[in-house]
Amino acid sequence: MEYKLDRSVHSLLDPRTKLLLLFTSSVFVVGNAGEAWMLAFYWILVYLPVLLLFVDREWKTGIIAIVIYIGSYFAQRALQHDLTAVESMLALSLYIITKILPTVILARYIIKSTKVSEFLTAMNRMHISDKITIPISVIFRFFPTVVEESGSINDAMRMRGIEMGANKASEAIEYRMVPLIASCSIIGEELSAAAMTRGLEVGKRRSCIWKIRFRFPDWIVMGFCFVCFVWWGIGRFFV
Repeated sequence: MEYKLDRSVHSLLDPRTKLLLLFTSSVFVVGNAGEAWMLAFYWILVYLPVLLLFVDREWKTGIIAIVIYIGSYFAQRALQHDLTAVESMLALSLYIITKILPTVILARYIIKSTKVSEFLTAMNRMHISDKITIPISVIFRFFPTVVEESGSINDAMRMRGIEMGANKASEAIEYRMVPLIASCSIIGEELSAAAMTRGLEVGKRRSCIWKIRFRFPDWIVMGFCFVCFVWWGIGRFFV
């Protein structure tokens, strides 16, 4: 019987390309390297994670991100002169959103679209030590599991009539946060045990059913990242 692997679950980019893009976004969006010199690249890096969400058919999340970007940008433009203390705090919050949110969305996309086996295979081809890749692979499963556990706790609390209302706010925090904190500890231990059970620390080369290779979209994204650093270097050292 011939087994055909479903390639539809494959993400658009190679895990190595995703990490390079995340690093580039951290430098030029969060770190604001180059400032006005890198303005065009900055906006491309801001909206590129949204494009990746649309490719993965996450229309709702992508549209919400665009609305937040545009709203924060024009709100900052409106809060530029003669600010009160409250307006200054609001402007600072908006500035942080426009700087942090694109990279957070990109990190979310990477975690959601990358399988652990893909990530481990990609890191193995880069000759990265298992002492680094195994903890990161555990993190790849930790956050989605915590989000799922949080949703289950919220459903259980709603069934018991405990909502985030004014009269039961303290109960809602207690009945949600305490179980979630306890679950996080258990989840971490279980994921570590699962990693050992699957032989992730044997120190030998592992097989993978996914074909990890650079494709045309990867070369485009890597070329863009390379151009970002070259253009920044020109502005930093030659202009």
